[in-house]
Amino acid sequence: MKKTKYMLKFEKDFFCDILYTMKVTKKQCNSKMCIVCGLENELGLKAPFYEMHDGSVMSIFQFKEEHQSYPLRVHGGLITAMLDELGLRCLWTIEQNSYGVTIEITTKFRKPVPYNIKLKGIGKVVSNTKRFLHSYACILDKENNILAEADIKYLKMSTSKIVSNDFIDDEHNVYVKDNVTDIQ
Repeated sequence: MKKTKYMLKFEKDFFCDILYTMKVTKKQCNSKMCIVCGLENELGLKAPFYEMHDGSVMSIFQFKEEHQSYPLRVHGGLITAMLDELGLRCLWTIEQNSYGVTIEITTKFRKPVPYNIKLKGIGKVVSNTKRFLHSYACILDKENNILAEADIKYLKMSTSKIVSNDFIDDEHNVYVKDNVTDIQ
C-alpha cells in the first residue's frame, strides 16, 4: 500500500515530537465491554486513553496471547480495532460529546505486532467538519518504530442514532483515576 498524503504529513509534523515526553492533559473514560477499552471484558485490552498537550490521544497498552494470529503476532483485525479506537477518540479532544461510525479505514501493517509487550498508540485529527472526521493513528514499539498505521474516516452521528442513551450512562462512562501525567 502506498502511503497517503495524510500519513506522510502526519509523520513529518508529529514524529519528531514522540521522541520526547509528552504531557497528559486529561484521561478519557473507558467502557465496560468494548474489546479495546472495556474494563470488564476478560479478553479485551482494557486500554487507557489520554489526551495530550498537542491535541493527540495516546494509549500505553499490550495485546494478550489470546489476540494472536500466528504465534508471536497479533491478529490484524485486533490491530485495526485499536487503530480505529485511537482514530475516533482523538475527536473527543476537540468535541467531547461527539460520536461517529467508521466509513473507511486504510491500514498498513509495517512490522509484526507482538503480544505481551507494552506498546504505544497515537491518534491525531487530520481534518474535522460538521459531518466528517478524518484521523490518523499508529501503533509504536518501545523504540518508537511504527508497527502499524491507519488513515481513517468517520461519519459523525449523535449517540441516539448509534445506541440508546443508557449505553452512554451505564456502559461507556467508566472512569478509573490513575497518576499518569506524561508519556514517553
